[in-house]
Amino acid sequence: MKLMECVPNFSEGRDPAVLDAIAAAIKGVSGVVLLDVDPGADTNRTVFTLAGQPEAVVEAAFVAIKKAAELIDMSKHHGEHPRMGATDVCPFIPISELTMDECADYARKLGKRVGEELGIPVYLYENAASKAEWRNLATVRSGEYEALAAKAKDPYWKPDFGPHTFNAKSGATAISAREFLIAYNINLNTRDKKKAHEIALSIRESGKPARDVAGKLLKDENGNKINNPGLFTHCKAVGWFIDAYDRAQISINLTNYKITPPHLVLDKVRELAAEMGIQVTGSELVGLIPKAALVESGKYYLEKMNESTGIPEKMIMETAIQSMGLAELGPFDLDKKVIEYAIARKDSLVGMKLDAFCDLLSTDAPAPGGGSVAALCAAMSGSLSAMVANLTIGKKGYEQVQDEAFAIAPLGQEIKLKSMECIDRDTDAFYAMMDAMRLPKKTDAEIEFRNLQIEKCTQAAITAPLETLRLSLEAVSLAFRIAKIGNTNALSDAGVAALTALCAAKAAHYNILINISGITDLAFKEATLNEAAELIAKCSRLAEDVELEVRSKL
Repeated sequence: MKLMECVPNFSEGRDPAVLDAIAAAIKGVSGVVLLDVDPGADTNRTVFTLAGQPEAVVEAAFVAIKKAAELIDMSKHHGEHPRMGATDVCPFIPISELTMDECADYARKLGKRVGEELGIPVYLYENAASKAEWRNLATVRSGEYEALAAKAKDPYWKPDFGPHTFNAKSGATAISAREFLIAYNINLNTRDKKKAHEIALSIRESGKPARDVAGKLLKDENGNKINNPGLFTHCKAVGWFIDAYDRAQISINLTNYKITPPHLVLDKVRELAAEMGIQVTGSELVGLIPKAALVESGKYYLEKMNESTGIPEKMIMETAIQSMGLAELGPFDLDKKVIEYAIARKDSLVGMKLDAFCDLLSTDAPAPGGGSVAALCAAMSGSLSAMVANLTIGKKGYEQVQDEAFAIAPLGQEIKLKSMECIDRDTDAFYAMMDAMRLPKKTDAEIEFRNLQIEKCTQAAITAPLETLRLSLEAVSLAFRIAKIGNTNALSDAGVAALTALCAAKAAHYNILINISGITDLAFKEATLNEAAELIAKCSRLAEDVELEVRSKL
């Protein structure tokens, strides 16, 4: 599922009524969760953190900016933090299944709307910047609010969106796309802040001042200090002493965890600390973290132990928690610390117990139905293939197929996770179609809108099982691979993996066929039927091949 985070900063940190009104505007948008509100009285600034489906996040950001423009008067604002607008900055951050380019497009979409509908000058920065020199927020915000009147007369400062005029009440807003920032602390068994800072200087991107053999600082021809670069890019770090923990920490901001992940920094700090006779006792995550980052860390440690990474994602993350000592200073609750879990809907079918799901399925409720069951079968198929692979890894007599088994197990987990998403997606599509059917149809305009919505929702009700059908082909293909090389004691399970994948494929195909008659877009109809027919034929052939393979060995 595509997920995006947004971290708008508002120039108000002292009036709870204003902050509550902005929060209420955000909470009124479906598909978005407000994760945190962090006000600062001295800075007179509040950081909001929200996340959800990209289109919903853009809408929530807009209504929040609109509310801030109504309630905050920048001509009366004073605070210690640099600022230039009622909504000062509004960055979008990709969380899952979203590229930075897509986030930048959403930033431009929001900027255009804010400029046109609210009359606020908008400047794009970082990965959404229209000029190379505007990538740096400090450049965009130079002179702060007080410089905006002069900038309104300078052609160079024509905003990306909105009027090139001075908006005295709302100021200007900077909108961007950037990577997720991980705030991460490493705990040491020393109270010596200087030792912690010495390690911080070694790892941070900016490094530490260069010195000659006599210890004198080296400078360039202009008299500026020369720095030896640190070990990691996208890493800011400082050493400090924390009274509450009675120990020194290395406080780190990782501005691109995809390039510099926390586990690599931690392992290097362990090396550097050991050279100084210091022990790393654990680490601390401040705020939330994307699931992908913690999963990557868990896989890193599993691979170092030569253990399978094809296990459930929560088990992988628990490995990361234990390996990195993330629970040393307090409980580490995945449901609260991982963004995807923190914003997960509470009424999902996937979250139900098996008996409750079957009970609901057996009633006269219109959903869940066969589409969700098809997705569940695909998920079980992927799980079975992963299981057989894990039962093959490390077993005597299967030394020659270890690489293949190691590769198959995580693929089975991936099929499982994607298929489980389709369980709710199918039911949601059905209910959306029912809502479209209930739309008013008294006027020509209402009829036209209703027809468009019915077509849109019917296509969604078809693409959901079509995705299950695609996953079913992946699942039966994986079952065939593991049936050929897997532990013979679990051979029947490989066979069941193929059967449940075929069941998923045929069930998904039924759900496509029952809805396709309502489609008016003939090109969509033809393309869908052709793809579905090809997929179901491939699934059937592969399932037969697996059955032959299994029966020949039983």
